[in-house]
Amino acid sequence: MNRRKFATLLFGAAIGVFFIFVARFNYIVLVGKVGQTSLDRKTQELYQGSSVVKAKRGTIYDRDGEVIAEDATSYSLYAVLDEEYLGQSKTGKNKDREKLFVQEKDKNNVAEILESNTNLGASYVLEQLNKNQKQVEFGPDGKQLSIEQKNSIEKELEALEIKGVYFNEHVTRSYPNEVFSSHLVGFAQFPKNEDEELDETKGLVGQMGIEQAENDLLAGENGEIEYLKDKNQREIPTTRIVKKEAKDGKDIYTTLDVSLGLYLEDKMNEVQEKYNPYEMTAMLVEAKTGNIVAASQRPTFNPETKEGLEGNTDVIDEIEETDESDEEGIQWYNLLTQMPFEPGSTMKAFTVASSIDLGQFDQNGFVKTGVREFEDGTKIYDWDNKGVGTVTYRQAFAYSSNVAMITLQERMGTQWEDYIKRFGFLQPTGTNLLNENPGYLPDMTNVINAANTSFGQGISVTPFQMVQGYTAIANQGTMLKPNYIKKIVDGDKKTTEIGPKAVGQPISETTASQTLDLMTSVVEDKDYGTGQNFGIEGYRVSAKTGTAQIFNNKKGAYYKDRYIFSVAQIAPTEDPKYIMYVTVKLDNTVGGGEVVAEISNPVLKMALDLDTK
Repeated sequence: MNRRKFATLLFGAAIGVFFIFVARFNYIVLVGKVGQTSLDRKTQELYQGSSVVKAKRGTIYDRDGEVIAEDATSYSLYAVLDEEYLGQSKTGKNKDREKLFVQEKDKNNVAEILESNTNLGASYVLEQLNKNQKQVEFGPDGKQLSIEQKNSIEKELEALEIKGVYFNEHVTRSYPNEVFSSHLVGFAQFPKNEDEELDETKGLVGQMGIEQAENDLLAGENGEIEYLKDKNQREIPTTRIVKKEAKDGKDIYTTLDVSLGLYLEDKMNEVQEKYNPYEMTAMLVEAKTGNIVAASQRPTFNPETKEGLEGNTDVIDEIEETDESDEEGIQWYNLLTQMPFEPGSTMKAFTVASSIDLGQFDQNGFVKTGVREFEDGTKIYDWDNKGVGTVTYRQAFAYSSNVAMITLQERMGTQWEDYIKRFGFLQPTGTNLLNENPGYLPDMTNVINAANTSFGQGISVTPFQMVQGYTAIANQGTMLKPNYIKKIVDGDKKTTEIGPKAVGQPISETTASQTLDLMTSVVEDKDYGTGQNFGIEGYRVSAKTGTAQIFNNKKGAYYKDRYIFSVAQIAPTEDPKYIMYVTVKLDNTVGGGEVVAEISNPVLKMALDLDTK
């Protein structure tokens, strides 16, 4: 009886469990879920795949269409060793399926082919091919291969009917001119992942310069494709569906000129090798547009190899602590916009222009040079302490007298500070370049501070600000914003032109003309001119030279033997075409003016000669 009851109970339980299974099975079929997991989604994940179609980053060109930066493709090698990696059978029989892996009989030939076309050694290739793995790669020497290398390898493999060696495609950023306006152009690379490795699943991102400033224009938008996968999770050919079209980035035509820029880089290299200066900057700008035709600096770097991007250590030693370092910890500074400095006597052109504009300047009036003593006993000397006696203000400007500038500043009073601001100092020029520095002005209620600014000490500026200010003198009083973009072109060839942008009228047309004429005396006055070596054969040049002390922020005092030598040249004087501005930081053991001229004169002359053709 007990056995019968137990059997009945067991049979009933079995029937109950069966119906529970049936009910559960029907529920899963009807609802399509196991718990919170969607069976449909799992099926799609198993047999459907998707991938990102990367947008092409916009190309950066010079003003004439020469490539400065563009996307390029490189390739990395890998070999499949999995013997289950087979192709389709032409006969329908499994034994006839094509072997798509590297076979044992082909390994030596593969090693020889890779050795002859790459930097890989045959023994290393064989070592990888003999690993007990389904797929192997070939280290750094198996990456960054060119299209020519890829085609050569594939041709030799095909000739021997060898399968199993394949390539992954990688997008890189190419800079064919290498060191060329590197801090202005900048560079782009893939962002890093948690392991500090470049993550190629994300697009190239601009890290500095135009690449960073105009990243939104250049980047474009990635697309997406979907496809079916086989049981081995491989894409099935002919099943691709475009889910979202990729939208390529816009092309940027800069105002730069590759030929003039490379010539400038050559001259910078020559001076760097010959004199080993701490720093240099150089800008060639169109006088009537503000367009930057050439620009460079030292230290610099190669955006193709990243060589030199470890940081401007001499610059870092001289500045107060800042947070201006990139995410990777690489310290770098664009000296054209980020690193203000005391300009020295090139500031005197603005002092004189302000005085002329106020109707207070008499170039034939007399001034005693040498020393200016203040009520508190402070003395400010001319650059050679003795001065040149009593001369006209025109001669004093040619001679670059500090004392003469102080007398002009004292007549202007607080209006001098107003003109400093009208010329665009103490505020960014408005460029999109990263972390532009507005510069610095000391307490102008202090008479010594105010006096120092009249000859370019105490006040700090950037090369962008200096060039912007000089456009007012070169362009009939109208001040133009420094510009590096000529036009923007999208994928439909729609073009957006970027024209000159006036940013003020600090002085009148008459004042600009008189200041230009006064600046010719710096070059042409045989008795007093401090810039006679800045004349250019065949052209009349207006110029102002400068020699400035350098303040050491860490020590709170000026260096005793380190100076910034500079020049601002405008030519031709009668109808200005270009402004050339160069700075060189050197120890005062070398004739700084001559060093500056080795850069500025040949580059400016080349630009003027090309303009007349």
